[in-house]
Amino acid sequence: MKRDVHELSQKLLNQDFEALSSQQQHVIRHISRNEHISRNVVEEHEEQFTFGQKTADLVASFGGSWTFIGIFFAVMGFWIVINSYLLIQLNKHAFDPYPYILLNLVLSMMAGIQAPIILMSQNRQTQKDRLDATHDYEVNLKAELEIMALHQKLDALREHQWEGLLVMQKEQIRLLTLLIEERKGIKLERE
Repeated sequence: MKRDVHELSQKLLNQDFEALSSQQQHVIRHISRNEHISRNVVEEHEEQFTFGQKTADLVASFGGSWTFIGIFFAVMGFWIVINSYLLIQLNKHAFDPYPYILLNLVLSMMAGIQAPIILMSQNRQTQKDRLDATHDYEVNLKAELEIMALHQKLDALREHQWEGLLVMQKEQIRLLTLLIEERKGIKLERE
């Protein structure tokens, strides 16, 4: 049952179809075709990711985990212990003596690379959130419009029932009047 989008936009939103936002037009089209509007927009969005974007998300996910923090502290501790042991116990030249300048360089480079990767991932997450919010708006708008249409149908049905009840009541009053008049006629005949 396909309905006219112009008629629906006037009926449900009291506006011309062309005056509606693209989201509202999208919802009206779905209502006119009697189609579902809900879908997994995040999954659809993620299907379009490139290899680099997926990698950035994995790096950001791992970089913000307790596993990463544990490995990070273990590597730093190992680095410091090995260099200190070589320097103090074996009187050998350590590859990164105190104050661990090479370790600081490695950490700075890691932070310099990790920060933009995390920002890329956060930007994509923000984009996903926007898509999700837009989709939520469309679903909520469709639900609201469908509920309004149901209320209108219920009101019309109730109004139709009232009309039927009034007709029935008038008929009952007419029959009662006839019955009363008939009884009066019988009483008058007896007297």
